[in-house]
Amino acid sequence: MNEPWQLSDWLRFLQTQHPTEIELGLERVRAVWERLGAPSVAAQTIIVAGTNGKGSTVGFIDALARAHGWRVGRYTSPHLQHFNERIAVQGEDVSDARLIATFERVRAAQADTRLTYFEFTTLAAFLIFAESALDLAVLEVGLGGRLDAVNLIDADVAVLTSVDLDHQDWLGDTRESIGFEKAGVFRPGNPAIVGFADVPDSVRQHAAQIGAPVFVRGESDRVTVLADTWSLQSDVLSWLDLPKPLMPAPVQVQNAASALLALARLPRPPALSQDPCADVFLHMQTRGRLQTLAIQGRDVVFDVGHNPEAARALAAWLAVEQKRAPEALTFAVFSVLADKDIAGIAEALSESIDLWFVCGLDTFSTRGRSAEALANALRRALGMGPTAQIVRAHESPSAALQAALETANDQDRILVFGSFVLLEQLLPS
Repeated sequence: MNEPWQLSDWLRFLQTQHPTEIELGLERVRAVWERLGAPSVAAQTIIVAGTNGKGSTVGFIDALARAHGWRVGRYTSPHLQHFNERIAVQGEDVSDARLIATFERVRAAQADTRLTYFEFTTLAAFLIFAESALDLAVLEVGLGGRLDAVNLIDADVAVLTSVDLDHQDWLGDTRESIGFEKAGVFRPGNPAIVGFADVPDSVRQHAAQIGAPVFVRGESDRVTVLADTWSLQSDVLSWLDLPKPLMPAPVQVQNAASALLALARLPRPPALSQDPCADVFLHMQTRGRLQTLAIQGRDVVFDVGHNPEAARALAAWLAVEQKRAPEALTFAVFSVLADKDIAGIAEALSESIDLWFVCGLDTFSTRGRSAEALANALRRALGMGPTAQIVRAHESPSAALQAALETANDQDRILVFGSFVLLEQLLPS
């Protein structure tokens, strides 16, 4: 008799069931969802799209709603260390047993329809939420928006956190084309929260075409940031003296504001109160977002920023840190997949990082590149020769981190950033 499959067996199986890692489109995944009965995933739903800031914004919405007594499901991707991180109910990752039981049901409904790993597991998340008696489901888009499997759900509120260049092979190579894809999560008559001011015309035009009311940062609301606090003024919520989020990047205030406004603009919003919201901002930490952990007795900061916009956000945080401790050097342990914009990342951080410790990801991902190839690309992007020692190549993520730990003095900063794959290898279990 064959042994029952464990979660790891299922995940290996799912990785082999479609010839490509990504195939955008809703027809196949919708057909399987309808065979599953297409149940409502929650009483109300918020969907979050954007180039950067999705995970943090989803985390804020989840924590804020639960702080007001709501029962909440949270769906994010990719995971950092364990698949279960992707699907949480009431702040708790779902168990292996529940995932396996749900995978079996999706597989039975799938029949001969081919689904990608992401599509299959998204349907599993929807089923789990549908059977969890949720007041709210908060769903993070995987890639783009319009043709992403998460967009099967007609959300009551959509949040667009940012639009910048990333995943151009699938979404187009301009902010206008990428903005159009991400605005595909908007729905007629339902609010769309845009958490930034420089909105591509394609976003506004699509919203107008389908009749989705758009609330743009700086137009429909105002966020004011002071030394230690921030305030939010809008027609649905106006609060002063909110504490800055525990996650220290300046952009996190904007994500927190978008989260508040998304909840406030639900058809049936929670009765938001400032004190529990302030407590969330003071204590919530999303894994891998400027997360400080002790490694060998030293503080090391981990961040999944892996594109130029995220690099600019890191540069803004480092500027604050450098004013606070100007004598400290910044050492970066860095790697990204081969399709990422090394030149854009280097341009954003060239004045912020004193020494780069890079490693390859080619042994962990088919989209990875070797340490030497990455180091050479980074040196070129920084305008340096092929032997410049400001960029040092190491055989593995652990070797790169160990070298940074051994090189840094007590006052220096160590920042591990880049691909989710890199952080998966280095974050403590």
